[in-house]
Amino acid sequence: MAVRVFIEREIDPGNEIKLHNLLLKLRAKAIQARGYISGQTLRSVDDPNRFLVISTWNSLEEWRNWENDPDRKAIQEEIDKLLRVPSRVSVYVYE
Repeated sequence: MAVRVFIEREIDPGNEIKLHNLLLKLRAKAIQARGYISGQTLRSVDDPNRFLVISTWNSLEEWRNWENDPDRKAIQEEIDKLLRVPSRVSVYVYE
């Protein structure tokens, strides 16, 4: 069953370009991951330091495999350095 993953990130001001570049790098690798369907990045209108990444995966197992991928983890560690608070990840299934 397909799942949709929501990752909320809040960065410190001035890190927008760094985050943008890291998210592009992450997406380029995700596209190659088994089970990846699509993804998009949104920026809050009310708070330009808040971002929401939405991705769709064929299954929860394939998302978990990507979530634990060493390449993904390395990029996420770089993203973590830019954040005010830890990323918040929510996974939903289609009904």
